[in-house]
Amino acid sequence: MPSSLQPSTKPASAIEHTEPNRRFSVAPMMDWTDRHCRYFHRLLSRNALLYTEMVTTGALIHGDARRFLRYQAAEHPIALQLGGSDPQALAQCSRMAEDHGYDEVNLNVGCPSDRVQNNMIGACLMAHPQLVADCLERMQSAVSIPVTVKHRLGIDDMDSYEELHHFVDVVRGSGCRTFIVHARKAILKGLSPKENRDIPPLRYEWVYRIKQAFPELEIIINGGIKSLDECDAHLEQVDGVMVGREAYQNPYSLLADVDSRLYGAAPGTVSRLEALQQMIAYAEQELGERVNLGHISRHILGLFHAQRGGKQFRRYLSENAHKPGAGPEVLRQAMERIPA
Repeated sequence: MPSSLQPSTKPASAIEHTEPNRRFSVAPMMDWTDRHCRYFHRLLSRNALLYTEMVTTGALIHGDARRFLRYQAAEHPIALQLGGSDPQALAQCSRMAEDHGYDEVNLNVGCPSDRVQNNMIGACLMAHPQLVADCLERMQSAVSIPVTVKHRLGIDDMDSYEELHHFVDVVRGSGCRTFIVHARKAILKGLSPKENRDIPPLRYEWVYRIKQAFPELEIIINGGIKSLDECDAHLEQVDGVMVGREAYQNPYSLLADVDSRLYGAAPGTVSRLEALQQMIAYAEQELGERVNLGHISRHILGLFHAQRGGKQFRRYLSENAHKPGAGPEVLRQAMERIPA
């Protein structure tokens, strides 16, 4: 169970890196999987691999890199997801990730946002597999930690299995051996990022076929997975599962049993109330650093999902945590909405 609330400050030479176990991971999600969210998720699972939000190379090189790269030591194993298409810039940012102690660096080739398309970031790169391979090759040459790629089945009219096969075939030439596949294509012209998470149909069988075609690669499946039973079924076909929205919206029901169900670990999960008490302690420290309570509490709104008092708990936090001066007492008062 995480106990350290200290940011990771060790130099790269002092950190021992081991290959992350990607049997189960929580997806990188913009505006959701920030450091407060990851700290909360780590309370529920010791083994799940956690990802940052996507960080662009420009933000790291020209912005406040310390703010973007900050995390608690308790969050390990943790991967940094990068957005970019300049091999040199991606290599530089990969070195920054390694220097800050990240366990993996991942290249985003799946985000469908118009904002990132204009900068050749995200899903639009699927039309340029050799550029993706060049980026990954430079990233790998710059660091000793694993470099992975997350991508879609295709984009727009480039949506045949043969084109997906070609993309993976070209990109594996970089030496990259871990492919995280969101089992939907992205429609870049006409759909919003939110619509791209639901409207294009899921094609899990294509991901299975990729694993069969490239058995030497580690293939992780992502998209629409909502239960550990579904995870078990996918793991009969591929090497790992990545879960996004369900892990965020219903965190306890999904994450609390990951260690015992998927990693064979002895049961030792904290209860919902114990997790909340630890988040209160976390908030007490973070609020001393001028963090708004709402930035923390928004990630735990689903902690009591489908439980007695869960709606009242959520409502109380939603109505009060964002108010000026709100402190840990708001979390304690929300906890009183849960029956003993």
